Amino acid sequence: MFAREDGYPTLRKLVDIRLIRLLNKAGIGKKITLHGFRHTHTSLLIEAGVGVKEIQLRLGHSDYKTTMNIYAHMTKNMEENAAEKFSQLMRGLL
Repeated sequence: MFAREDGYPTLRKLVDIRLIRLLNKAGIGKKITLHGFRHTHTSLLIEAGVGVKEIQLRLGHSDYKTTMNIYAHMTKNMEENAAEKFSQLMRGLL
């Protein structure tokens, strides 16, 4: 995930400690893991309309179904957007 100057991977525990320190410094009292950032990043990509194939490749999943099973939940904004688009479509038919 993160490489040291010599090219070897940084210990996960060290990354976790630094993340906690940064969250505290930023005044964020909530514990957020690196995996939590991965989920947030992916949810934002989905909400922005990025294709599943692109997200699959970005996350390193071998199969798009894995990506869909884990991340295809709709956010509140996506639900509202879908409802608004449908409403506009129906208004156009009247």
